[in-house]
Amino acid sequence: MTRTRSLAGAALLSALAIGASAFAGETVGPDGEKATPSTELKLSDAEAAKIAAAKPSVALLWHTSSDFVNAVTAGAKDEFQRLGVSVVAQTDAGFDAAKQKSDVETILAKKPSAILALPLDPVTSAEALKPAIASGVKIVLLSNKPKGFVQGRDYVTIVTDDLFQMGKHAADAMASAIGKKGKVAWIYHDAAYYVTNQRDNAFKASIESDYPDIQIVAKAGITDPARAEDIAHALILKNPDLDGIYVTWAEPAEGVLAALRAAGNTKTKVVTLDLSEPVALDMVKGGNVAAIVADQAYELGRAMAAAAGYGLLDKPAPAFAVAPVLTVTKSNVAEGWKESLHRDAPKSVLDAAK
Repeated sequence: MTRTRSLAGAALLSALAIGASAFAGETVGPDGEKATPSTELKLSDAEAAKIAAAKPSVALLWHTSSDFVNAVTAGAKDEFQRLGVSVVAQTDAGFDAAKQKSDVETILAKKPSAILALPLDPVTSAEALKPAIASGVKIVLLSNKPKGFVQGRDYVTIVTDDLFQMGKHAADAMASAIGKKGKVAWIYHDAAYYVTNQRDNAFKASIESDYPDIQIVAKAGITDPARAEDIAHALILKNPDLDGIYVTWAEPAEGVLAALRAAGNTKTKVVTLDLSEPVALDMVKGGNVAAIVADQAYELGRAMAAAAGYGLLDKPAPAFAVAPVLTVTKSNVAEGWKESLHRDAPKSVLDAAK
C-alpha cells in the first residue's frame, strides 16, 4: 500500500474517525469531515479558460514512486493540460519526511501557483509547507493532512479513496468467495492512520453486520509488511480450517500467500486492497486470491488537479472528496487495471488470464 506509513500524533482523531465511519457506514475525513464524491470536483470550459489566461504553474510533491503515483500523476497532468496549467516540478521523497521537507524548498524556488502533495509526516509537512501558504500557493492534499492545517485557509481540499466502500467491497468479495459462510482471519494495519484504519474496520463491520454466517475467528495487527508471512504462518497453524483471510493491503498479502503455499494450503481464499502484479498473478492463475479491491488512482489525480483549479479561482471547494472503488477479479482484471491505473495490466497477468 504505497501511501501507508505510521503517522504520529493522530491516534485520537483516527479513532474518532474510525468509529464514525463504521457506525455511519460511510467514509469520513481525518477530522470527521463528510465525504463528497470526487466527480463533483469539476470546472467548466469558461473556468478553464480563465485559469489558463493567468498562466499558472503547479508542482507535484509525492511521497514515493509507484504505479499508484504514476496513475495519480497522469490524471493530474491530463486535467492540468485542459486547464492550461504547466507542471514545473515533480519530486519523490522515498518515504523520507526530511527529504520531503527539502523537496518543498526545491519546489518553492520554481514559484508554483499550486502544489499537489501527499504529506508523509503531519508535523514536518506542516512546517515545510507554511512558507508556500504564506506566499499564496494553493495546496491540495492527497490522503494526509499536516498538523494544525485548516481547510479553506491552509489548503483547498483533501482527496482520497472512498475508504468505507473499499472495506465493504472487500467484505462482499470475501463472502462471495466462501459462499457467505465460514471462518475468516482479519489482518489489519496496527497503526494510527485513518486511511487504512477506516478500510480495515469497514471490512470487519461489514462482515459482522451483513454476513451472520461468517465468523472472524482470528485477528492480527501488522506494522511491518515484511512480518506478514510469519504472522500468517502462526494464524494458519492455530486455525488450519480458515476459509478466508483479509489482508490490509497487497504488499503484506504477498507474505500471506507465501505462508499459505508453504503450508500446502490451496483452500483458504485471500482478499486484499490495492493492485499488485504478484497478487493479481496468483488470482488469475486460480490461486488463493479471490479478489483485489482498488481505488481509481487516475481519478484521484484528476480530482486533485480540478481542486487546484478551484483554489486558483478562489472558488470554495468541499473539505474532503473521495474517489470511486472497484473490485477486481480474474474475470475483469484487464478492465479493472485500466479503470484504476489508466494503463494496461502487466503482461504476465494478461497472459495468465487468457
